[in-house]
Amino acid sequence: MPNIVLFSGSSHQDLSQRVADRLGLDLGKVVTKKDWKNQTCKENKQSVEIGESVRGEDVYIIQSGCGEINDNLMELLIMINACKIASSSRVTAVIPCFPYARQDKKDKDQGRWSRAPISAKLVANMLSVAGADHIITMDLHASQIQGFFDIPVDNLYAEPAVLQWIKENIPDWRNCVIVSPDAGGAKRVTSIADRLNVEFALIHKERKKANEVDRMVLVGDVTDRVAILVDDMADTCGTVCHAADKLVSAGATKVYAILTHGIFSGPAISRINNAAFEAVVVTNTIPQEEKMKHCPKIQVIDISMILAEAIRRTHNGESVSYLFSHVPL
Repeated sequence: MPNIVLFSGSSHQDLSQRVADRLGLDLGKVVTKKDWKNQTCKENKQSVEIGESVRGEDVYIIQSGCGEINDNLMELLIMINACKIASSSRVTAVIPCFPYARQDKKDKDQGRWSRAPISAKLVANMLSVAGADHIITMDLHASQIQGFFDIPVDNLYAEPAVLQWIKENIPDWRNCVIVSPDAGGAKRVTSIADRLNVEFALIHKERKKANEVDRMVLVGDVTDRVAILVDDMADTCGTVCHAADKLVSAGATKVYAILTHGIFSGPAISRINNAAFEAVVVTNTIPQEEKMKHCPKIQVIDISMILAEAIRRTHNGESVSYLFSHVPL
């Protein structure tokens, strides 16, 4: 494709290479450095050098919000700005997992006069000020984050790839129940259940505090059926592991978990290993190679073809709505 340059940040170079291969492109030359100037106060300086001309080019920068999230976010901002001031015609930030997406509103649990930040809005402002003209992301934690931007945002969905995985890897998927681990994901699971023509259920959870579930109530029937938990992300995995135990005790024959963003921090891996899952399936919006070594239950769905097709369609001025219901061939 002419007049297009694809760069990769350092957060997920494997995914970037897969996207580049799918598009038939080479990744652009970029050098990123982290300089420690003062070992006493740990002054960390990000340095980015774009190694080729981007004048008049349509630039796409792939950087996921994972790992050293603040360093990777700053690296993305610098790369956007470097391309913008080098006279690129358009800069698109491809952010498979949007950073700080869960901080999208003030939490009512923190009291009437909450002083909690809305960090997702701050990240949106930073990307716009850095010079981004367009954002491509996947399965935002809250769809209203799109409204935090004054530039176009394409929020892609992993749902088509999830449906394909279910049909190919769960033999008795016609006798399954799609389960949301919380009330907030009801819309997501009903969409999948409708397209599979199966029933759905949800689990109502009450929290004492963040990342700590008090009790769970199952709404729906999973007796003698395969239960498939679906959520947009899992961090410490307390919720999905409790939900799996609840589903087994309610009579489910097998339990799967399908998650778009597998953060898996803290005790997540040990919890998954000890839980009643047949498999925990995540997309590769976040690198999973190291975690898979310690947890054989983790399986990965490759979504690079969805991102690649979104980039191709955006570059050619085509609609991306086809990707909301289809996996590119």
